[in-house]
Amino acid sequence: MKHAVSSSLLALILLAIVAPVSAENPGNDHIRKIQTAAIQNKKSPVAHWGFDPENYTQWSSHSLRLIPVYTFGTKGNPQGIDLNTYTGKNSPYRSEKSLETIYGFLPENTVNPKADYLDQTNLYEMQQAALKAGKKNIILFVFDGMDWQTTKAAALYYSGGDKYQSGRGTGLHFQDYSAAGTSQFGYMVTAPHNDETNVDVNQQTALNPGGKIRGGYNVTKGGPDPWTAGNDKKYLIGNAANNYGEHAYPDSANTATSMTAGIKSYNNAINVDPTGAPVTTIAHQAQQKGYSVGVVTSVPITHATPAAAYAHNVSRNDYQDLARDLLGQTSISHPKIPLPGMDVVLGGGFGSIEKPTGAKSHGKNFVPGWKYISEETLSKADAKNGGKYTVAVRTPLKKGREGLKQATENAIQNKTRLLGVYGVENYAAHLPFQTADGDYQPAPGLKNSAEVYSPSDRLENPTLAELTDSALQVLSQNKQGFWLLVEAGDVDWANHDNNLDNSIGAVKSGDEAFKVITDWVEKNSNWDETVVILTADHGHYLHIDQPQALIPPKQDQK
Repeated sequence: MKHAVSSSLLALILLAIVAPVSAENPGNDHIRKIQTAAIQNKKSPVAHWGFDPENYTQWSSHSLRLIPVYTFGTKGNPQGIDLNTYTGKNSPYRSEKSLETIYGFLPENTVNPKADYLDQTNLYEMQQAALKAGKKNIILFVFDGMDWQTTKAAALYYSGGDKYQSGRGTGLHFQDYSAAGTSQFGYMVTAPHNDETNVDVNQQTALNPGGKIRGGYNVTKGGPDPWTAGNDKKYLIGNAANNYGEHAYPDSANTATSMTAGIKSYNNAINVDPTGAPVTTIAHQAQQKGYSVGVVTSVPITHATPAAAYAHNVSRNDYQDLARDLLGQTSISHPKIPLPGMDVVLGGGFGSIEKPTGAKSHGKNFVPGWKYISEETLSKADAKNGGKYTVAVRTPLKKGREGLKQATENAIQNKTRLLGVYGVENYAAHLPFQTADGDYQPAPGLKNSAEVYSPSDRLENPTLAELTDSALQVLSQNKQGFWLLVEAGDVDWANHDNNLDNSIGAVKSGDEAFKVITDWVEKNSNWDETVVILTADHGHYLHIDQPQALIPPKQDQK
């Protein structure tokens, strides 16, 4: 399964096939210019990350910012499905009792009698209500790391105008799409139960439940909505190490667990509670009701968000065991009776090699070789070897979308499950990053370096939109219905890199995948039987200082 090295001649041929005209002169790319100058100068009048406007790259991790929530097929539905069940006067943050139920304790300075926001765990409750109501299709779409400011940066660039200062906004498909009048908008708290919990992967136990810093949300310090700043710039990035703030900021594992399992847990937890005990997810419940279940991502299939669609583990970094759970094989968390496995698993993870001894987080089940999914697990899953999956893997000289299309057709025809593993092995096995102008030539980021993709990298990988289309085709063969999680994971990676070019492009590629979903619903279903929740798991700390500067010149607008 090792990727073959292309010859120089072949590389030139492939480049002619896959490279758009804009890539010939990336210096003309408006956002690329801004990003490159910001990294070179370590300062930008246009934007910055963190609380210091004099430092473009001051902060590179997550924040406690309130996160936008867009729902489709929810307005006018019964209590539990309608977003208003959890907002305004119904906000759990107005009630001590509700907060104690959510967190297991009453977080300090978190009760807010005027709260309009919901909690991240309410999204699980919404999915559960939709399942109980007999909704046929339930889709959770996660833009990993996309807060309101990240969304606005993309909307500014693609709409060609500064069209909103607050609220839902406009300029992207998920902002403008009404779902036949059933769409709603809100925003939520993403705080974890706690940070700094230590675990034993082999024993699947939490060694110090409760960790060192607990979650909560102080509205005075953090702000009452995503577009209004609080009075403490450092509060939103609190953790035990940096001594900022009074509440822990979240990671992607516990936040995904909040949305898929309805509980607050510690950072790094995959569908386990603060003590390390496994909990049932919405996908497990849907599967028990006869629904098909699937996950799609632009990053490795065993990263935190896709893993939390289904797997159990005390550590998000036990990648190989997370893959075993997703695919219905025995694992460190299910050593005797495996989980049934998901019907569709599509995303990255191809080829990236772990050190021979394995990382500490892998535990005793580590198999030398591929980091994110062992080649042994991949082979065992393949229907050709007696497994349950038609397997599509990045293949030298083969167009990714064509290989995926063929595998999708075979899975439907042969009534198998579908597994696809793609990615750029040299860059943590994620799909190639789409930049703001779509040329797949990232500008330099935090380390003053940029990813460089070969023609083969472009040719041999499908897009997130194409992966989503395949998932819908396979899952919809089940007339009972399906549950699906789609993750635009590269938004988070771009923001960690303080890379505005990649961030805007990642939002766009996710938006294109979301349009695949709405097109499918309009053609094959309707908004009476389908519920879609689109949100992020957490935010970063981007500040847009000059919104107008992100709007490309009229001659460059698409």
